Amino acid sequence: MADLNELGAKQVADLIAAKKASSEEVVTACIARIEEREAEVGAFQYFDADYALDQARALDNGPVKGSLHGVPLGIKDIIDTRDMPTGNGSRIYPDRRPISDASCVALSREAGGVILGKTVTTEFAYFFPGKTKNPHNLGHTTGGSSMGSAAGAADHMFPIGFGSQTAASVTRPAAYCGTIGYKATTGDFDLQGVCGLASSYDTLGFLCRELEDISLMREVLIGDASPSPRADSAAPTVGFVRTPWWDQADAATQRVLEGAADRLAQEGAEVSEPDLPLGFADLADTHKLVMSFDAARARAYEYTSHPDKLSPQFTALMEEGRSISYQDYREAQTRSIECRRQLKELMSDYDVLLAPSAPGEAPEGLEATGDPLFSRMWTLLHVPSLTLPIGTGDLGLPIGVQVVGATHGDGTLISDAQWIYDRLK
Repeated sequence: MADLNELGAKQVADLIAAKKASSEEVVTACIARIEEREAEVGAFQYFDADYALDQARALDNGPVKGSLHGVPLGIKDIIDTRDMPTGNGSRIYPDRRPISDASCVALSREAGGVILGKTVTTEFAYFFPGKTKNPHNLGHTTGGSSMGSAAGAADHMFPIGFGSQTAASVTRPAAYCGTIGYKATTGDFDLQGVCGLASSYDTLGFLCRELEDISLMREVLIGDASPSPRADSAAPTVGFVRTPWWDQADAATQRVLEGAADRLAQEGAEVSEPDLPLGFADLADTHKLVMSFDAARARAYEYTSHPDKLSPQFTALMEEGRSISYQDYREAQTRSIECRRQLKELMSDYDVLLAPSAPGEAPEGLEATGDPLFSRMWTLLHVPSLTLPIGTGDLGLPIGVQVVGATHGDGTLISDAQWIYDRLK
């Protein structure tokens, strides 16, 4: 059997429930991995090994609380925790101590989760990077903004970490770090206690190594039962969407995506390339406009009261958002609504869509987090998506494919993604 820190969340929960392992043993294994690698990878903004063990021992000595009983979780540092600081990746809040948990943390605790620590985020979940390095090559970015959760899950520090996405903040780090990344249908998960960036798009998600763990977390947060698996003989209908920006994907990414589409067709899936509606070519720019306008309002306090403590990247976002007229914003929102309607029509012919997760492997350097281009459209469209690690590029770093489902079709997406992943990984 794999070491305890290498198991998925559901596997850990099952072992603990069967009394084949204790939460203390699992957390101890995670701590050992963190102590071995954290100085190099830098996945955590806050970590207290003694407190993590205290939580685990209390769970071991008490009644079973729920389906996460004893499972260690990484919590992105824009998500409030009543017993740990939450700094939002900002110099403005180095010692901020929330008085309550975010709703997603409260529900996780109620189900028996161990809050292992707070994982690094970019500043207010935008572009200015934190300290985290890609565990596959420490000279390369992890992507952002859920960088600590992606790196920690990839490096076996914990089985699953919370992330959030406003543009590509789950999709991109998952692709760069070689983990599974899940962004829920917009609005599925409550966001109370989560630092907002753009209310039109902000969505919770997870970074993990096992697809079944996403179903586990959906059950914890919203009571959504695990989906029935797709039968081996019932292949999904797949739309291969190169997107309007295909020429901005590098040759390795194009090769991995085309190879995935070919392999799925060989496995019995019906694969075709749909024509996207004409307006979709503008969706990346539309997303930028709406996100900038929203962000300038959401983070108005920080911009007006602490401008000297903001990065140039975040300041530029604030100024761009403040320059956009409300009329342009409303027109962009109207276009978005129409494109969501058009996507719903297109999805009636497909179970899932297959698309790039990122332009290529994780870029070299730690000063930036890579290009969110290939997720902006899907985030704007409010659909659920999963990034699956299925290839490598010329530098030997991971490349992911993005599997997109219908709005509120998250359970079906998870089942279809498992069928696909079993044939591609």
